[in-house]
Amino acid sequence: MCRTSLGTTEQFQRKAIIVVGVVAAFLFLINFRLTSDFPLLFNCFGQTSVKWMPFSFALRKPLKTHYGYINMRTQEPLQLNCDLCAIISNSGQMAEQSAGFEIDQASCIWRMNNAPTQGYEEDVGKRTTVRVVSHTTVPLLVRNPEYFFKVTNSTIYVIWGPYRNMRKDGNGFVYNLLKKTVESYSEAQIYVTTEERMNYCDDVFKEETGKDRIQSGSYLSTGWFTLILAMDACCKIRVYGMINDTYCKSEGFRKVPYHYYEPGRYECEEYFLHENTPHGAHRFITEKKVFAGWAKKHPITFTHPNWTLS
Repeated sequence: MCRTSLGTTEQFQRKAIIVVGVVAAFLFLINFRLTSDFPLLFNCFGQTSVKWMPFSFALRKPLKTHYGYINMRTQEPLQLNCDLCAIISNSGQMAEQSAGFEIDQASCIWRMNNAPTQGYEEDVGKRTTVRVVSHTTVPLLVRNPEYFFKVTNSTIYVIWGPYRNMRKDGNGFVYNLLKKTVESYSEAQIYVTTEERMNYCDDVFKEETGKDRIQSGSYLSTGWFTLILAMDACCKIRVYGMINDTYCKSEGFRKVPYHYYEPGRYECEEYFLHENTPHGAHRFITEKKVFAGWAKKHPITFTHPNWTLS
């Protein structure tokens, strides 16, 4: 009887150790998945397998912490998690579309540079959750700080730019402007893109196009930086007013201003000019071709005008 009881006790202890070990391993894996920035097998995009992708993955939902974007005041990384994101292009395609009400229904609304909403609400909506801004546009924002950083202080500003303008040693012209803005407007939520994230966006360009950005004389657009961050932060993306890479060569295309709020320059003319300039230009048409490739694999849709993905 004693041997039987002892054997039973030993068996129970072994089973308990195994159970505890399995539970510990499971908890370790869960913690690793939630804190790691490596590609995961499942995310809100519904992927079952992952090769190279131009954004991070997380379990079921996008990562909430985005380490490539640092708050200027607190030095903490960006915290952002959205379901449906509406990204509004600055294109003249947005004029006379009456898409404002639909846009404002999205959980997060993204705008670029200094694109206004006042006076254009019927076409582009009223709300702004995230505004992604080029270093070249920051001076335009600080000319109207009461609106951009006080009236709309619930907006998250993500500023991207090269090291020479964003350096923190006192010699970064744009960083200095932003620092003064933060000191004057304590509620402003201003994040700057880290140098590592900037390099990452360059790497994505080379991976997708086969061309080195610097050697090819290319400038990435604000739309490029916007989509890369949005694909980290959003489960679904709907892009408004962005034309595809073949639009300007199609029959019956709309001749619209380059920006819906700035008459004078025409969109397709600007696109061709930049695409054919050897150095120091944006590659808008090339980027749109890349965006089409991303949309074939993930729930990204383009509307006003609609894209047909072959």
